[in-house]
Amino acid sequence: MRVLHLGKFYPPAPGGIETFTAILAREQVEAGDTVEVLVHSETRGWRSRRRQDGAVSVVEAGRPGQLAYAPLSPTFPLQLQRCIAQTRPDLLHIHVPNTSAFAALLLPAARRLPWVVHWHADIPLDSGSRLLRAAYPFYRPWEQALLRRADRIVATSAAYRDASQALAPWRDKTVVVPLALGDAETPAPAAPLWPLGKRRLLAVGRLSHYKGFEVLLDSLVALPDVALLLIGGGEREAALREQVARLGLTGRVQLAGQVDDTCLQQAYAQAEIFCLPSLDRAEAFGMVLLEAMRAGLPCVASAIAGSGVGEVVRNGETGMLVAPGDAAALSAALARLADDADLRTRYGEAGRQRWQTAYRPAAVMAATRRVYAAALAGRAAAARPG
Repeated sequence: MRVLHLGKFYPPAPGGIETFTAILAREQVEAGDTVEVLVHSETRGWRSRRRQDGAVSVVEAGRPGQLAYAPLSPTFPLQLQRCIAQTRPDLLHIHVPNTSAFAALLLPAARRLPWVVHWHADIPLDSGSRLLRAAYPFYRPWEQALLRRADRIVATSAAYRDASQALAPWRDKTVVVPLALGDAETPAPAAPLWPLGKRRLLAVGRLSHYKGFEVLLDSLVALPDVALLLIGGGEREAALREQVARLGLTGRVQLAGQVDDTCLQQAYAQAEIFCLPSLDRAEAFGMVLLEAMRAGLPCVASAIAGSGVGEVVRNGETGMLVAPGDAAALSAALARLADDADLRTRYGEAGRQRWQTAYRPAAVMAATRRVYAAALAGRAAAARPG
């Protein structure tokens, strides 16, 4: 099969959607498919380029600008037209949210193909961004047109599908397929990343408001024996550094910024507890939770209504769920794990087993293949006369 993926960015660009797109594309190539991925250039500029990720062909359309979370890429439609002409895909796999994907609605060559729309997240209208709220009325008709035209829609969890107002009219063609994560290379021994004598707490993610890292810092004030390593960059970095200093946490909180994959795997290998304190449904799934579970770490995460986080982390089995934004509850959960080595081990082992059984690429690849088959069959049936 020939598959053309449309996405925002592609690794080494960070992000859960980017990571998963690469995992799926590599798995498909391994299965014998011809796979191309059209995304935006991570660096700003007009220049487009083609590169290889092993046997996966990656086309990066020039991106001279960015508006909020939306890359501005006037050349994306042209690159899409070229990819279709050169690759001759059997199917488009469209990862959203991504405003550039709306180009498929306007190109006859794209409209002739079956579409699978991978719904990674709603537009986060409760994020506090006035720009997003103001822009969404203009975005929504395009979003709904994309969903209307899709032959099949993939949601990453039943909870997110059921809570999504955007998906509500299209439930009959929406299928749940979780994200996946493959094996990681065993990292070489490294110098300790945490201060000695402290419980080693790890958090990974973009430093955005919805990630709730401010709440995590507040929770640490009452936990003098816990040290945090926070990996990731973003617009809240300066505010978080100021908060660390104001709370007197400088000696046991390190904001590491973006790190390479080797350092990231060393962090997972050395950590004792993982935390994802996100505040709202902008956290649709939590790919980093799979990374933590793969490493055998117990997880503390937010019980976000309508998010897949509560499906990934099983409260009282692989970790603990607490109310979003509740620093006291988060502190209590972290304290319990910090004080109980047996509980950390039990949750960590259960999490690793859950990753092995539910979130491996082979199972997700098989489910995706069934979605493709349904999309192709549905399009073929619609094309038959009578």
